Amino acid sequence: MSADNKLRACAVVRLEGTGSTAVAKYDHALSKETPSSTLYGAGTDFVVSIQTAIGKDPPGGLSGGFGGFKVVQSDIHQLVYGSDPSGVCVAVITGIRYPSRVAITMLQELYKDFDAQFGQDAKMAPPGSLTKKSKALLGGYCKKYEDPSNVDKAQKVLGQVDKVKDQMGENIAGMLKNTEKADTLAAKSDQLNEQANVFKKRSTDLKKQMRWKNLKMTLILVGLVVGILLVILVPLIMKAKKAA
Repeated sequence: MSADNKLRACAVVRLEGTGSTAVAKYDHALSKETPSSTLYGAGTDFVVSIQTAIGKDPPGGLSGGFGGFKVVQSDIHQLVYGSDPSGVCVAVITGIRYPSRVAITMLQELYKDFDAQFGQDAKMAPPGSLTKKSKALLGGYCKKYEDPSNVDKAQKVLGQVDKVKDQMGENIAGMLKNTEKADTLAAKSDQLNEQANVFKKRSTDLKKQMRWKNLKMTLILVGLVVGILLVILVPLIMKAKKAA
């Protein structure tokens, strides 16, 4: 499992002097912690992870209402939790990339509704006794907050910025690719121009050679014609002179 920004589970735990009692839970991801990504022990149920974390580092500053938030992180998960002065603690497990400020906002809203519906029961409820009753409430908040960009404007803007960055990266990569193609075309064009110049020079040299050969052939033909005429005419002239 790799690091992500997914919301996995939430629970309501009653803090007690000798430990804690999980009175309600909702497993949004429908999975347990795996050996490679567990918060506190391989294969441990997420509620046990929450109770263990709270036992090691309980919420602080509980005199002013629900608060005292703590964030505990593993290699790919984080646990965010807070409590009220009476010891009713609400916790959520998310991926390590889930914004903790969004998780705290969820806890504040969830606590307000949970306290209104089950606050008195939570103070004395046996373990897990409010899980079924509060399933719709816990599940609704997990559904609402499963995508942090839907409930947090800053996160939405950051998501848009990331998309723009990705698009710009793709555009730059395309430009570099086009530039490379243009450089290749320019090199091929220069090569063709060079070949054309060589061809032109060879054509000029060949044309000069052909002119010289034609001139030579013309001179040879003229010489032959003159020679033939001399051979024919000289005897006739000599014969005519003798006859005269």
